[in-house]
Amino acid sequence: MAGKPLMHAVQYNSYGGGAADLKHVELPVPTPSKDEVLLKLEATALNPVDWKIQKGQLRPFLPRKFPCIPATDVAGEVVGVGSEVKIFKAGDKVVAFLNYLVTNGGGLAEFAVAKESSTVARPSEVSAAEGSGLPVAGLTAHQALTQSAGVKLDGSGQQKNILVTAASGGVGHYAVQLAKLGNTHVTASCGARNIEFVKSLGADEVLDYKTPDGAALKSPSGRKYDAVIHCATGIPWSTFEPNLGTNGKVIDITPGPSAMLTFALKKLTFSKKQLVPLLLIPKRENLDFLVKLVKEGKLKTVINSKHPLSKAEDAWAESIDGHATGKIIVEP
Repeated sequence: MAGKPLMHAVQYNSYGGGAADLKHVELPVPTPSKDEVLLKLEATALNPVDWKIQKGQLRPFLPRKFPCIPATDVAGEVVGVGSEVKIFKAGDKVVAFLNYLVTNGGGLAEFAVAKESSTVARPSEVSAAEGSGLPVAGLTAHQALTQSAGVKLDGSGQQKNILVTAASGGVGHYAVQLAKLGNTHVTASCGARNIEFVKSLGADEVLDYKTPDGAALKSPSGRKYDAVIHCATGIPWSTFEPNLGTNGKVIDITPGPSAMLTFALKKLTFSKKQLVPLLLIPKRENLDFLVKLVKEGKLKTVINSKHPLSKAEDAWAESIDGHATGKIIVEP
């Protein structure tokens, strides 16, 4: 009996190590279980959480086991389906989210299995690279704006003043664009080299975070923020507080211990100004909504760089470096 077909994949076997610890291996192509689709991958987008898991920042929860094939945000073609899959068939082009808790990742490979419930159709107008950028980064921006900040993306409701920090990064560049679909005034902060880029995404005013006013997050037009989509790190509550409106919220997409402490203190003291830690709950209908926005030209995935799977460690190092404009993509 012939052995199972093999695929090229990239994995790591322990915590720490960074890009140098990624190993190129040949592994059997995975078999979809009853509610899964097998995908031939065309593009995989990296997110900071991928290398943070490798570093051990989410131990003991993630990764579920070693070795781990990292990355969760993929686009590709369905080449096999489980017995209970209803929506997809071989030949369908899709975008999918591979949950670390369910499949232990799997994105840095030639093939991957995805739950049908985490997979959406990808129309021909949306390239694999554009689609792969959406799951973690796009859904985080969408959840922060629509659920935490209460922005209605159809443009209805009262105008809100929104600040987006690290606005040129993966989540930030989606947050600026999505916010402008709502009735918002958007202030954005980024490095000097990205000011024109962030303006091109639709931001009404842009701060250089290295200038005194930029570091203080002061709105040039003197506005107080109803919500901050906080995509940067290392900014203390004391910097946000004077810039917030009466019921202003800071929505922290990467909450660390100090953010959790601030969150608790603000709750305990019944403060009107709140720090809200964001825990992404990926929803299929929201991913489908984002893919449709890309198709309609209302949202774009900006691609920082593309790397072949054979050079995945270069993409990994670039993600750790933390200065990407938009998304870093790996292509098999």
